[in-house]
Amino acid sequence: MPTELWAVIFVIIGSVISSAAPILLKKAPKINLLHLKSLIKNYLLFGAIFLHASGIGFTIVALKGGELSILYPLSSLGNVWAAFLSMKFLGEKMNISKWSGIFLIILGAALIGIGS
Repeated sequence: MPTELWAVIFVIIGSVISSAAPILLKKAPKINLLHLKSLIKNYLLFGAIFLHASGIGFTIVALKGGELSILYPLSSLGNVWAAFLSMKFLGEKMNISKWSGIFLIILGAALIGIGS
């Protein structure tokens, strides 16, 4: 079955949505499982769970529209989005090693796309 363009787009959307979840987890207050009240009021935690589940939902739908060997590696782009979001919202700095890793991830995703 050939991979359809909408499936590729859905995987990319899912990876973007899922990559926002760790940002919320990083900003969330410490989780104390012994204090249920503080856990229930941890809106950032629930937001992260919702974002991650939504991203997985997009990926599940996308997998019906193409080959797993093409679509699933595209989800690695979530690491790229997370790096950009961490720079924007957490003030994290990038060095040459991190930029090289991002370049290799993008190159790998592009090669998989070309190979199909």
